[in-house]
Amino acid sequence: MSDWLAADRTDLAAERILDAAAELYSERGIAAVGMADVARAAGCSRATLYRYFENRRALQVALVHRETRRIGSAVRADIADVHDPGERIVAVVESALARVRAEPLLVMWFRTDNAGITSDLANSSAVIEGFAANFFAGLGISDADPSPAARWFVRVIVSLLAMPGADAAEERTMLEQFVVPAVLGRIPS
Repeated sequence: MSDWLAADRTDLAAERILDAAAELYSERGIAAVGMADVARAAGCSRATLYRYFENRRALQVALVHRETRRIGSAVRADIADVHDPGERIVAVVESALARVRAEPLLVMWFRTDNAGITSDLANSSAVIEGFAANFFAGLGISDADPSPAARWFVRVIVSLLAMPGADAAEERTMLEQFVVPAVLGRIPS
């Protein structure tokens, strides 16, 4: 009985630390927050923090993965009724952009002073790549290795978050003119 309780407590402690880090990142910026700051905000010792997250990068990765899973689930729900492949491509990007832009924590990752951290995480995260790869698989792209296309798709979304269009209409036009044809060209006819 104590095994499941210990696992549950571990999950709760990790979530509490991630919540504290998220709040600090929103207030101060990602690069400005140290592990001691997070431990203090989470109400734990640095030793406890390091028991869950070996360093700042591990903490950042865990937070990004948690948010990617959450946003990914919401995007899947948003596009569930969109069946046309071209519209589905546009809908997934628009949904992801809207959901990220609606949250101060997530917007923080795309500020200029955080660009290096964000770029590194976006390019190296198996969770982020997996979200995009699953989307491509759902379109019927039959590549043996969807990773290159998935990484490109992540870069499209990240670039629109870092350098948004003038408005939603301009972004939609760019997606329809450039992204949709590039992706649809990969679907076997």
